[in-house]
Amino acid sequence: MEKLVLAADHGGFELKEFIKKIIAGLGGYEILDLGTNSTGSVDYPEYGQRAAETVVSGQAERGIIFCGTGIGISIAANKVKGIRAANCTSELMAEMSRRHNNANILALGGRIVEPELAKKIVKIWLDTPFDGGRHEQRVAQIE
Repeated sequence: MEKLVLAADHGGFELKEFIKKIIAGLGGYEILDLGTNSTGSVDYPEYGQRAAETVVSGQAERGIIFCGTGIGISIAANKVKGIRAANCTSELMAEMSRRHNNANILALGGRIVEPELAKKIVKIWLDTPFDGGRHEQRVAQIE
């Protein structure tokens, strides 16, 4: 069973809750929810960093993080060495973030991505493997 960490600020809280139910319905995933647990204002860098540290420590294999746009929380997560967080707004972006970049965190904007599109993005991101090959060298250069 793959462990996934989820984290959001207030702008991503509602989408996180929606996606958490979708993932639970898929089966095969253990979810570690780091919060936030309401729409009360919190600081996205804290949640992005905590999720990223959870992935690099091995407590979760991958993560999905949420803020209003997905931008701020992905920037915060990417400050943690070993993280490749991709802020995705389309199914193609989700697929390519896995195939070519081996993204280990998906970022979504709760005010940008509608729930049904987010559901599709998450399913593609979870199901798409890293292609490896020539992309391994590029991912290594990022590190």
